[in-house]
Amino acid sequence: MKKIILAIGGMTCSACSNGLEKYLNRQKGIESASVNLVMANSTIEYDESILNQEKIETFVKQAGFKSLGQFKEIKLDKKSKKEKTTFVIFSFLAIILMYISMGHMVGLPIMTIINPHINPINYTFTLLALTVAFVIYGFDILKNGYINLIHLTPNMDTLVGIGVISSFLYSLYSMFMIIKGEHSYTMDLYFESASIVIYFIKLGRYIDGISKDKTKEAIQKLVKITPETAVIKRNGIERKVTLDEIVKGDIVISRPGERIAVDGEIITGKAHLDESFITGESKPTSKEKGSKVIAGSINYDGYLEYKAEKIGKESTISEIVRLVVEASNTKAPIAKVADTVSGYFVPAVIGIAIFTFFAYLIIGQSFSTALSTFVTILVVACPCSLGLATPLAIIVSEGVCASKGILVKKSEILENAQKVNTIVFDKTGTLTYGKLKIAQMLNYSDIADEKLLQLIGSIEAKSTHPIGKAFTDYLEENKIEKIKIEEFENIAGLGITAKVKGERIILGNSKILLKYNIPNNYIEDENKLSKKGNSIIYAVKENKVMALIGVNDIVRENAKEVINNLSKNKIETIMLTGDNEETAKKIAETIGITKVIANVLPAEKADMVKKLKNEGRYVMMCGDGINDSPALASANIGVSVNTGTDIAMDSSDVILTRNDLSSIMNLITISKKTIRNIKQNLFWAFFYNSLMIPVAMGLFKSIGISINPMIASLAMVLSSITVILNALRLKKSCH
Repeated sequence: MKKIILAIGGMTCSACSNGLEKYLNRQKGIESASVNLVMANSTIEYDESILNQEKIETFVKQAGFKSLGQFKEIKLDKKSKKEKTTFVIFSFLAIILMYISMGHMVGLPIMTIINPHINPINYTFTLLALTVAFVIYGFDILKNGYINLIHLTPNMDTLVGIGVISSFLYSLYSMFMIIKGEHSYTMDLYFESASIVIYFIKLGRYIDGISKDKTKEAIQKLVKITPETAVIKRNGIERKVTLDEIVKGDIVISRPGERIAVDGEIITGKAHLDESFITGESKPTSKEKGSKVIAGSINYDGYLEYKAEKIGKESTISEIVRLVVEASNTKAPIAKVADTVSGYFVPAVIGIAIFTFFAYLIIGQSFSTALSTFVTILVVACPCSLGLATPLAIIVSEGVCASKGILVKKSEILENAQKVNTIVFDKTGTLTYGKLKIAQMLNYSDIADEKLLQLIGSIEAKSTHPIGKAFTDYLEENKIEKIKIEEFENIAGLGITAKVKGERIILGNSKILLKYNIPNNYIEDENKLSKKGNSIIYAVKENKVMALIGVNDIVRENAKEVINNLSKNKIETIMLTGDNEETAKKIAETIGITKVIANVLPAEKADMVKKLKNEGRYVMMCGDGINDSPALASANIGVSVNTGTDIAMDSSDVILTRNDLSSIMNLITISKKTIRNIKQNLFWAFFYNSLMIPVAMGLFKSIGISINPMIASLAMVLSSITVILNALRLKKSCH
């Protein structure tokens, strides 16, 4: 299966996105398709042995929309000068049209030459000329409505198109009768209704475009972090190039004050870099030869030459943007409710409008009254607000999360995070920094301490576990050379083995001794080291314990505060670790966790998570993203604490790129506020349509409540603005 994200043109409401989504999902070879109205794109997973991009784009066209190729960047809907000028001109024309058509009704002075009572033909032709201008202005609406109707995916434009064309055609008939001398038909002209409906739809879209930009601002800021150009050195010659011209292996130059252009590795120079946009660490990080650099980092004070490793879509920033975009393209369960309703809503509204039209004629109402009611129902019921209710709130939240270093891979996480009542934490690298140091060694062999640590450190250098880093750091700090090792093997959850000069060396926790049937006569010494908060490493040579090494970790600075905050919110916290129970309990006690499950293997961690879920708990697992993959995958929500450089490899649902546990509470808080905001939006959208359709049908005329097509179009715009403003309010409340 292959995945592609296409930019889509021509979508105006949720009925559009729903219609396209349903149409794509019906096509052979498409595994799944999700359409995002706000981002104007579609994520499509398909069988590449059956389909290709060209064929999929044909499907999009057949559904009545336009494929704009692969979605490469988040484009803001900035209004051009021409578009703004056109909108101002038509705003002025709308005022003139309203004055001419309705001014005489409220006693306003009107020129004799276009007075409907004195010169009805001039009056009629003036309205026609202005209306034709508005029809041309709104031709895209009428065309799109027609295309969607013939493809059996009627949308908001279909409702507006039917209403506008009906009003326009009947007005042409009335105009014909006026020319014949039937001047009473001046009261049956609906040119102004057709024009003002188009104007208000355009006004709504103008505001909508600005609002959608605001929802995408946080994501757009990430895109703009990287510079547009960089200086590279090829064959000893420096030249300025665009980022697209940089290839892997190029030597890129960075001077003080400049941003790093691409992800890479420093080969020359030393500098302090600001990586706060990824790590959240405000203090500049010292970088030198061999250090990795991330695109977008600011070089404070040094000259650097670095080799380009991740370019274009492979860079950390591009990966973050891709994850955010893909997440916004997934649908939260609550969004599917609105989508389902919208899918049936437009056909139902057309049915109600037709029924009311004929009902009015049957009970003896005039054709013009029946037509006016028909158009009013179509216009007032346009499901703009319903379609915007969920995606706007989700994208605002995705952007806020991204700006806080929280990468949410699926929008359903934003709905479900507020359900969490149990959080399981891995210890090393999660509740602690994973920056281990050798605290104490009990040497039982005849080998000198330094030689023994050289032997152990050389083997641990092959390991990816944080404990291994404590030994390699020791070798580097003391400038001790590594020795050659052979037949290295990692034993998940237990330790590692290797051969040095033909002798088998085993390193690991006490369980590794059981695996190899090695007697353990040092349990008392292990307990003494454990009580000091050490993780214990056994060093074994040829089935004989050579040493016990106690390795200390540093508890995260805000871990206690985070655990306390979660407890206040009635969320139970559990520590789950492969470390021994004594050490685990010591750290748990320090930060306020009361339940500890120790001495568990990676597979057993997953089983423990499943057990908690079977008890009816909604479980979040927080680990390092790689060693804890089985447990992360088993949890309702898997969260990994990540430095941000290996995001593409991460298999969790949420990535905390800033390595900060307080982001967990931020995520839960944002989730609660997002769902509350969506429910408010959906309530107002449903309430508005439930209220306005009966009013448009004329059911309340007996108590003096009624509306016409112009007021209906204004009411529709105001309902959308209400939802937009409420969604944008979420941005402020979440920060």
